[in-house]
Amino acid sequence: MQTQLTPGYEISADPNRLNLDIIHQFLAVESYWSPGIARAVVERAVQNSLCFGLYHGPAQVGFGRVITDKSTFALLSDFFILAPHRGQGLSKCLLQFILAHKDLQGLRRHLLLTSDAHELYRKFGFTELGNPSRFMEILR
Repeated sequence: MQTQLTPGYEISADPNRLNLDIIHQFLAVESYWSPGIARAVVERAVQNSLCFGLYHGPAQVGFGRVITDKSTFALLSDFFILAPHRGQGLSKCLLQFILAHKDLQGLRRHLLLTSDAHELYRKFGFTELGNPSRFMEILR
């Protein structure tokens, strides 16, 4: 799937451009997966992950974080587009950019967790777990 980025928007993997205020605000207040998350936790997660920002001019309006060893495994996490910028195909563009990143090529497994965006991720080849009984978790 090849998607064109809407004019005026830009995607970057430069960690120096990330706006931690925007990222923390969304994750702590607007996301269903991490309500109330501490800013220090977000900062540590960003520092230890491969992160991508979506920008409209200088303003960050989207984000995606990948937890990876850059060899065999990647977990897409904290993926969002701010509400005023949705409906323009930006999530598809950001996901396309992330999956094409040089450090995420040739991996054996890409994972993600979602409660509401299955159709978006299916367009990029994600499917439900083939054998979910093989996966285990400690959920806190």
